[in-house]
Amino acid sequence: MSKMYGAQQRQMQAPSNPLAIKTKKFALEKNKFVGLCMRQLFSNQWKFAFIPLALVLGNVALNLTGTYKNYWIYIFIAVGVIGYILFWLIQFTGITQLAQYKQLFDKYRYEIDSRQIFMKLSDKEGGMIKWDMILGAYKDKEAYVLEMGKYQFLHLPFSVFNNDNDKKLLDKILRDKGYLKA
Repeated sequence: MSKMYGAQQRQMQAPSNPLAIKTKKFALEKNKFVGLCMRQLFSNQWKFAFIPLALVLGNVALNLTGTYKNYWIYIFIAVGVIGYILFWLIQFTGITQLAQYKQLFDKYRYEIDSRQIFMKLSDKEGGMIKWDMILGAYKDKEAYVLEMGKYQFLHLPFSVFNNDNDKKLLDKILRDKGYLKA
């Protein structure tokens, strides 16, 4: 039995809901995963950008007053910021290469209703995600993203839905659950 992302290992027990939103089978692209993780990193840690900004402004003030002339601090700050971003980029890219995270990029078909989300590898294998595991959601120009924790999410591109009614129904479910604003 395969491991499941965001759900416990198990065989599908519950019958399929005929009124559920059924998606086409698709896999999360590795580059998309890295991009979404970096987006979540920046949205969670944007306030720390004020530290290098404060250091630069403090050094500008010291240089302008003639108290302490130091131009190396600009280089150290730039190297530090670039190094920090590269560190996280390497971490997220590394996840895509590890064998234990291979299941993140398997092809799944989703069945979504107001009670839960089924992730199906096949008709007999898959897992279930309850709505209380979803911490937040947002809709961007090409997909729904359901956040389940730090750097854990479900990415549902609009192209995997069978018709516009499925997208509207998911939109309604997310609004009813309080994940999207009206």
